[in-house]
Amino acid sequence: MVDADAVAAELYGLRPEEFTAARDAHAAAARKAGQRAEAKRIAALRRPTLAVWAANRLARADADQAQHLLELGRGLREAHRTLSGEDLRKLSHQQHVVVAAMAGEARRLAGEAGQDLSAGVQREVEQILRSVLADPEAADTWARGVLEKAPPPAVGFAEVAPAPGTAPRPQQPEREPRPEPEPDAEPDDTQEAGRTSREAELAEAALALAETERERARAGLGALDERIARLEERLDGARGERERLAAAAEAAERGHQEAVREAKRARTAARKARRR
Repeated sequence: MVDADAVAAELYGLRPEEFTAARDAHAAAARKAGQRAEAKRIAALRRPTLAVWAANRLARADADQAQHLLELGRGLREAHRTLSGEDLRKLSHQQHVVVAAMAGEARRLAGEAGQDLSAGVQREVEQILRSVLADPEAADTWARGVLEKAPPPAVGFAEVAPAPGTAPRPQQPEREPRPEPEPDAEPDDTQEAGRTSREAELAEAALALAETERERARAGLGALDERIARLEERLDGARGERERLAAAAEAAERGHQEAVREAKRARTAARKARRR
């Protein structure tokens, strides 16, 4: 039995140039097995662009990191629903840093798979990740590593509607004196507590992503240092071998010069002998 979902999971893990042939082979197998509906679903799967493939590879490489990004997206969407401008200002920097770092990781992973990403493709990956932050459906598909195409670009989470009954907070260019509260008035901390709790959760998600990137960078740096050390050892060995060969070449040159002199003496002696 051919499972179209399992086939999709396999296909979107392949490099784009391998996709079409593998898809057609699976569709043919499904048709041969009499599974026309599955064959049709498989045949309709779209070959991913290089940026989509890189984004899928990123999600597949580290499920925990992908979940952290989804948590950050949920928090951002919630902040937009409640129109919390203060939250959004604080989270905006985290969003840009995390997206840029993850796009850089996608480029590294693609390089490991033998596929270099241009700066333009890396920017496309960043756009995909921003769309994932804004779109829950795209986020779920991306987290499973089976995006078929780039989600529609998200511009400032414009598609996220405010929560029912929530009104925009008015801008206050200048602070005005507030009336003193009545002595028996008790402040309502519910909204503030929710805001700070959400902010803490998002900060933790961003921190986890940053720590993951830091550890990967450190691991990559350590591996590079080891490679440099091995290359330096080989270089030292090559230098030693060169010195030995240079000494041997110098000795051979002296031997050659001595042989030339000896040959000249022998020829001279032979000519003298013939004249006698």
